Amino acid sequence: MKMPSTTANFNIMNLPSIAVVLTCVVLLFPEAQCVGQIIYAVNAGGDAHTDTNGIRYEKDPLTGKVGIASDYGKRLLIGRVPPNDHILYQTERYHTSTFGYDLNIPADGNYVLVLKFCEVYFESPDQKVFDIVLNGEHTIVADLDIFGKVDKGVAHDEYIPFEVHQGKLYVVGEESDIQGNKIRLEFIKGYKDNPKINAFYLMKGTMEDVPKLPPLIHPEARNTDGPKIELEDLEEEQKPQKRPRSVPTITEPFEPEEESSIMLPVFIVIGAFIPILFFLCKL
Repeated sequence: MKMPSTTANFNIMNLPSIAVVLTCVVLLFPEAQCVGQIIYAVNAGGDAHTDTNGIRYEKDPLTGKVGIASDYGKRLLIGRVPPNDHILYQTERYHTSTFGYDLNIPADGNYVLVLKFCEVYFESPDQKVFDIVLNGEHTIVADLDIFGKVDKGVAHDEYIPFEVHQGKLYVVGEESDIQGNKIRLEFIKGYKDNPKINAFYLMKGTMEDVPKLPPLIHPEARNTDGPKIELEDLEEEQKPQKRPRSVPTITEPFEPEEESSIMLPVFIVIGAFIPILFFLCKL
């Protein structure tokens, strides 16, 4: 007689436990999305952090070496992202000159570079504008004005898909040679303030594998479906309205009429009794 497989029995018995674990993961991370293989992730200017999608960001390796780390953004609540991920956009690294990071490319294939930004200081557009270059040759983002893209305190991500094949990089319709399986990510110093980065990650996969930010709703696009109400009109509507003097006062339709109809016989009796009383008095 063949004995049942112990391994099979173990797996079957543990199915409920596995289901419970998976359920707990879903409940703890309801907004998590499937992502590709994360090669490298950095929380620029900040400490290590695991985001809502399970991506583990390293502490900034440039700390104490290049540029300036800042957590000035902690004064703000960041739009478009869950509270757990505010920290990715609240800390940053900027520099008074061009700076960057080296990215290791483990193998040929499709990749996506996700760059995370948030304007936490300036109050208007065209104050901080800079370019981003990959592998020393390809301008992957030109004239980036974060405030101009999304306003202050709002998350903004740039998605850069590229391909690596036999020692060559293919990005934005261009190609270049890769030296030593490394490509350089640089933030270029321009004429309008300093370049910066809040966080970034390199993922092996395609754009379909990238968890993206929700659509941006610009302030001027809100409430465009309904009628526009001016502030003066709204204040006027909220003021207490006085009754026009020309409107006549309307008496209650029931109670006064009922009282007058009841008292009418009494008035008649009194009116008839007074002359009789007067006549009797003269007698």
